[in-house]
Amino acid sequence: MSEDLLTRRIIGIAIEVHTALGPGLLENVYKECLYYKLIKEGLNTEKEKVIPIFFEEVRLECGYRIDLVVENKVILELKSVEVLHNVHLAQALTYMKLGNYQTGLLINFNVYRLRDGIKRLINGY
Repeated sequence: MSEDLLTRRIIGIAIEVHTALGPGLLENVYKECLYYKLIKEGLNTEKEKVIPIFFEEVRLECGYRIDLVVENKVILELKSVEVLHNVHLAQALTYMKLGNYQTGLLINFNVYRLRDGIKRLINGY
């Protein structure tokens, strides 16, 4: 499945989760529910995937974790905040760079319409 079709499918599933739960819950609740739905839909999904840092050719385990990785192609960085800030975007882009992922979704569940809380990211753009 192409990354474009995969992101569309993920967004549809995220909208289902948001419709069922609404805004205002903790990020972890949305992560667990979205993870459950993605698995249920047959998508290979990893939760809290560790990202090592390589500094001066040394691998360091610094505790960075991607919220969800779907089909080893698309990262999902989930938030439940009033407003997405540039630092949230920078975090997702850094995870994409460190993990060598081309596509990501930054999703803020604390919005009235989930469409307004989704940013699709392409590594390098």
